[in-house]
Amino acid sequence: MDALFDPVDRLITAGGPVLVAIALTAMLLFALSFERMIFWQFGYPKSRQALIERWIGRREHISWSARTLRESWCQELLLSLRAPLPWLKLLIAICPLLGLLGTVTGMIQVFDGLSLSGVGQARSLSDGVARATLPTLAGMAVAVVGLLFTSRYEHVIRREDQRLHDQLTRAAEDAHA
Repeated sequence: MDALFDPVDRLITAGGPVLVAIALTAMLLFALSFERMIFWQFGYPKSRQALIERWIGRREHISWSARTLRESWCQELLLSLRAPLPWLKLLIAICPLLGLLGTVTGMIQVFDGLSLSGVGQARSLSDGVARATLPTLAGMAVAVVGLLFTSRYEHVIRREDQRLHDQLTRAAEDAHA
């Protein structure tokens, strides 16, 4: 069992405790992203179909109040898609800041090692630089992957907004035909 966690232990030792915070933030970010993908695939289509059926069930679709009601229903449904986006963006913003914190703590360790052992100790210098570099790299990597997911998900929401309005318009036309 120790052989399984040995690489993780070495990584944490090399990167410091800030790397653990980045890993926990990344797990939360990816869990929220995974939950959104599951909701998009399984929960949202049922809600969209229920909205379309509710719209078709109305007798009147043309008046200003009907269109306002339709817009309100659409925004309510799309809000269920957008709800976790602020949390995702917050976690994405935190990752580089945690990486920067790791850089600062690593550099403090480098300078501390230099002051204790003198300039001749290359090993302590390289350990501190590794401790400074690893969290920066991890924080930026997690943030970039999170940004890619978030921008793709925002594109999906914008596309779905248009698609939903088109579907409701066609459904109303088909109901009157």
